[in-house]
Amino acid sequence: MKKQINLRSMAAQAVEQVIEQGQSLSNILPPLQQKVSDKDKALLQELCFGVLRVLPQLDWLINKLMSRPMTGKQRTVHYLIMVGFYQLLHTRIPAHAALAETVEGAVVIKRPQLKGLINGVLRQFQRQQEELLAEFAQSENHFLFPKWLLNRVQKAYPLQWQHIVEASNQRPPMWLRVNRQHNSRDSWLTLLEEAGLQGFPHLDYPDAVRLASPAPVTALPGFVEGWVTVQDASAQGCIAFLMPKNGERILDLCAAPGGKTTHILEAAPEASVLAVDIDDQRLSRVYDNLKRLGMKAQVKQGDGRFPEQWCGDEQFDRILLDAPCSATGVIRRHPDIKWLRRDRDIPELAQLQSEILDAIWPHLKPGGTLVYATCSILPEENSQQVAAFLKRTTDAQLSETGTPQNPGLQKLPGAEEGDGFFYAKIIKQ
Repeated sequence: MKKQINLRSMAAQAVEQVIEQGQSLSNILPPLQQKVSDKDKALLQELCFGVLRVLPQLDWLINKLMSRPMTGKQRTVHYLIMVGFYQLLHTRIPAHAALAETVEGAVVIKRPQLKGLINGVLRQFQRQQEELLAEFAQSENHFLFPKWLLNRVQKAYPLQWQHIVEASNQRPPMWLRVNRQHNSRDSWLTLLEEAGLQGFPHLDYPDAVRLASPAPVTALPGFVEGWVTVQDASAQGCIAFLMPKNGERILDLCAAPGGKTTHILEAAPEASVLAVDIDDQRLSRVYDNLKRLGMKAQVKQGDGRFPEQWCGDEQFDRILLDAPCSATGVIRRHPDIKWLRRDRDIPELAQLQSEILDAIWPHLKPGGTLVYATCSILPEENSQQVAAFLKRTTDAQLSETGTPQNPGLQKLPGAEEGDGFFYAKIIKQ
């Protein structure tokens, strides 16, 4: 007998793994998507990402409509009801189909006795939707952020915090990087238009194109041949500061999944690049990216705190350190970050970043350039981190990015712009 597939119950179980077990959606979702048809892959992703994006709203509604929470083995049903709410509120799925499929999900997770309960809660929500949503809009949960993170963002950005929170709760724009070894950006934009799609060039970054609306990579001219790569505009900014040159020895540290490694080689195809990451599994994606783009780089598994283990006493002309961070600038791409991170993670990450900076600095040649980058928006990981490094490192000089008092350049997530990102360009004297 063929195992029944129900996207709603799959989404409910995936969200439960994120919230209850602290697992990353990037690890859970791909194997689940292997089990469903191509047209269902996108819907499964939309349900998982969407529920995590607006989780406080869905949680609040359940608490309003149910006298007591679902616990223990019934917990999956709690998340199944969330998936039901999400469809009714945030998708164009017809209400009758959303209800029927969600109720049917109870059978697949072996809770058929709860079909009536799920149906009742969803129908009650339909009847009271307007007044419930009006009440929710007045609650402190309506920012859709965990309290500790909201506090940190408000403290760091007293004037911009609402804009940041709003942008972080949106669906992200789709940014591409045109491979200048094959086409100029303008000529590729013409090919894109001929393919029936519309794109807009980024004002500052010469390879970046934003699609008017997201499209599958198979629809992009020359994707398979390596003419174009999916990469957020802000991540592309790293290369603008690194300025790699042919003939140089360049280290890309914390390199997985390899977007910046390949960007370095597009800008300087004759450079010799070493890509290092601590995560063996994610390194396989570096190989995949190099292969699709027909490029060669040295790839090694290694810990940034102990460079002597993977490069001896070698020195590099340029180092790109895309440091491990809270990823608070890319929440719109990875909404599970809001629920996986904890307040206590921030000082721990800042400590790790400073250890890597201190360990890798001796491996930069005199006159060389180090670009410190994160996809965080928190000062502890960014401007404060770099200020402390400059203070204790006598031969480090800030260049082009901020002032010694307020070092680095902080990008905030914006509806049509890139993700939240930070760069500091440091020269060794």
